[in-house]
Amino acid sequence: MMATTRKDIEAALWRGANTFRGAIDAANYKDYILPILFVKYLSDTYLEKVDNLKKAYENPVRLQRAIDRLPFVIKEEHSFDWLYDNRYSDNLGELINVALRGIEDDNPSLFAGVFRSIDFNSEAMLGNHKQKNTRLRELLEDFESLDLRPSSIQPEEGKVPADTIGDAYEYMIGEFAGQAGKKAGSFFTPSEVSELMARIVDPKISDTMYDPTCGSGSLLIKTGKTAQAKENNAIKKLTLYGQEMNGSSWSMAKMNMFLHDILDAKILWGDTLANPLHLDSDGNLMQFDVIVANMPFSQDKWAAGFNTGGAMNGKGKEFKMEASLDKYHRFDWGVPPASKGDWAFLLHMIASLKSGGRIAAVAPHGVLFRGASEGRIRQNVIEKNLLDAVIGLPANLFYGTSIPACIIVFKKNRNRDDVLFIDASGKDENGVLRYRKDKNQNRLEPKHIEDIVNAYKNRTDIDKFARVATLDEIKANGYNLNIPRYVDTFAEEALVDIEEVKTNIANIQKELAEVETQMAKYLKELGL
Repeated sequence: MMATTRKDIEAALWRGANTFRGAIDAANYKDYILPILFVKYLSDTYLEKVDNLKKAYENPVRLQRAIDRLPFVIKEEHSFDWLYDNRYSDNLGELINVALRGIEDDNPSLFAGVFRSIDFNSEAMLGNHKQKNTRLRELLEDFESLDLRPSSIQPEEGKVPADTIGDAYEYMIGEFAGQAGKKAGSFFTPSEVSELMARIVDPKISDTMYDPTCGSGSLLIKTGKTAQAKENNAIKKLTLYGQEMNGSSWSMAKMNMFLHDILDAKILWGDTLANPLHLDSDGNLMQFDVIVANMPFSQDKWAAGFNTGGAMNGKGKEFKMEASLDKYHRFDWGVPPASKGDWAFLLHMIASLKSGGRIAAVAPHGVLFRGASEGRIRQNVIEKNLLDAVIGLPANLFYGTSIPACIIVFKKNRNRDDVLFIDASGKDENGVLRYRKDKNQNRLEPKHIEDIVNAYKNRTDIDKFARVATLDEIKANGYNLNIPRYVDTFAEEALVDIEEVKTNIANIQKELAEVETQMAKYLKELGL
C-alpha cells in the first residue's frame, strides 16, 4: 500500500475546503474540516493499535486488558468508518454530533469539551436539510481514501510520523487564516514568526513553556519542537501550558497538540486576565521558564471579567478597573487603559515568569510609546531592568491586520543593563528589503530570520538595523521605546546634478520638436 505523505493530507483538507467553498464563510471552514480530519486520525490509529494487540495476544482476557490500557478508545459507532458507512442517512449531522460527543465522553481526560463549539446539525451554518446532508456526505468522502494509520505515514526528513499529520494540520490552519480576514489573527501566528520567537527565547527541553493566549497552539508547539530539535531529541516529553478564551481556538489547540503526539499538554479554556487557570498549589500564578504569546492587539474592555458587580460595580458609578481588584497583584505597577489591554497581557506574563525566564511577545507598536498609565508601566518595567530587546517587524506580516508589529523580549534577573533595538522592517546595506514583499501578505524568509537572530545574540550595533541603547539613554527619551529613536534608518538621497537635468530636458524638447515636425509632414501627405 502507498505511504501517506504530508501532501496527501493537505490534498484531502483542500478537498474539504472546496466542498464548503461558497456555502459557508471561509472563517468557519476550520470548525468543520479539521475535526473530521481529527476523527479520521483517531479512528485509523485506534484500529491499528487494536489490530496489533490482536496479533500479540491470543488470550481474549489479556487482549482486552491490553486494549483497556490504550491511551484512548474509539467505539465503532463513533468511528470515521461508521460515519462514512452511514453517510446517506437522513440525520447525518446528528450522527456526527453524537459521535463527537461520544468520543469526548469515552475519553474525558483527553477530549472533554473539544467538540463543544461545533454543531454539524446546524442548518443556519450548513444550509437546509438536503444541502446540509449533501455537504456532510461529500466531506466524509473527501477523507475516506486518506490512510492515517501511524504505520502508513511517511515522515518528512528529521521528523516523526506524528509531525507529518500535525504539520499538515497547522499548514491548513494557516491557509484558513489567510482566507478568514480580520478573524484570523486571534488563532494563528505565521509560522516564520513562530520560528523567530522560538529561537529568540532559546528553549531547553527541561523548560516549562507557556502561552497565555495560545490560539490554535502553533506558537507553543513550535517553541517546544525547537527545544527538541536543538537537543536532537524528538521523543523527550515537553511541558507545555496554554490558556485560550475563544472556544473554537481552544478546540483547535487541543487537537493540534494531540496530532503532534503531545498528549500531556495542559491547554485550558478561559479568560487569562480575569481568571488565570494555571496556578500552583498555594493558588498563586504558576511560574514558567519560557513564555511566548501573540496576544490580541489592543483588546477593548479587557478588564470586563473583573466587574463582578455589573456595569455599576455596586458603587453607583461606571466600572473602573483598579489594581486592588486583581488578587495576583499584576497591575501594581499601573492599570492599563480600559480600551487597550496590551500591557495587561504583558504584565501577566512578567508576573508568571521564573527567575532567569524569558518572554517573547508580539505587540502593536503603541505599547512602545503611548503615555499616561502605559507610560508609567513601561517606566517601571525598564527601571526594574526586565526589558531585553525590542524587534520591529514589517507591516502586513500577520493575519487579520496590516499594521506593523514588534516582538518585545523580557528577561528576569538579567546580567546586563542595556536594551537591544532591531528594525527588521526596512532595507539592508545593499538596499534590499529585510523581508519578502508579497501581494497579499509579507513574509520572513530563512535568511531574514537568521539575520534577526544573529543580531539578537551578538548584541552589536549594525547600521540601520540594530543598536544597543543604555538605560540612561532610554530614560533621557522619557522611557519612549519607539524604534526610530534608537535605530536610524534614514538614507540620504543622492545629490541631483542640476546641469545634467537641464541637458536631459533640452534633449527631450529637441526630440519632441523633431517628432512633431515629422507628424505634421505625415498629416499633410494624408491631406489632413
